[in-house]
Amino acid sequence: MKTTSRMAGAVILCAGMLLPFSAYANDADYEANIAAVEAFKAGVVKNVGQGKKVYFASPMFNHAEKEFNLRITKVLEDYGYQVFLPQRDGIEAAKLEGKTEDELITMIFALDSTEVKKADIVFMNIDGRVPDEGACVELGMAYGIGKRCYGFKTDTHSVELGLDMNPMISGCMIRIFKNPDGDRLIEEIRQYLSENAL
Repeated sequence: MKTTSRMAGAVILCAGMLLPFSAYANDADYEANIAAVEAFKAGVVKNVGQGKKVYFASPMFNHAEKEFNLRITKVLEDYGYQVFLPQRDGIEAAKLEGKTEDELITMIFALDSTEVKKADIVFMNIDGRVPDEGACVELGMAYGIGKRCYGFKTDTHSVELGLDMNPMISGCMIRIFKNPDGDRLIEEIRQYLSENAL
């Protein structure tokens, strides 16, 4: 009996959640929301070339990830960008020793979120079927406060509906550099920077 009641409650909850979406899809507010997003992005794009502080959002949990992050960071720095790369510029491991989990969370979150706010640009690795969770949070924070966001992708995972990546990620980006060959991707970024500002 309890299971049936729970299932019925879940069905009612899901139906209740879907009603606003179905109404929204047919509402004039839909056009207004699209216009608002486009206006917000136009305001962000207007600032291209202003400020050179970059927050590098990426997984950094193995040698290959760290090495690739460093290679792309070097390209950005070669073109005069000041890059905060958490694996290199974050809290030293020695300072984390002996800390409780709560202390670690507070220290890392405080530093990284502050650096996102100080940056002009977020440059994000969006490799993987699902991009790194921390990098996604950093992207959301940056986009929400009007930072310029760029991404790069070397793998060919698909997310949904034949799209190359989740629209909630790609929708934040001014530009996404894509090439399954990491060396060519780096050269494409270098070529872009030789002709354009971020």
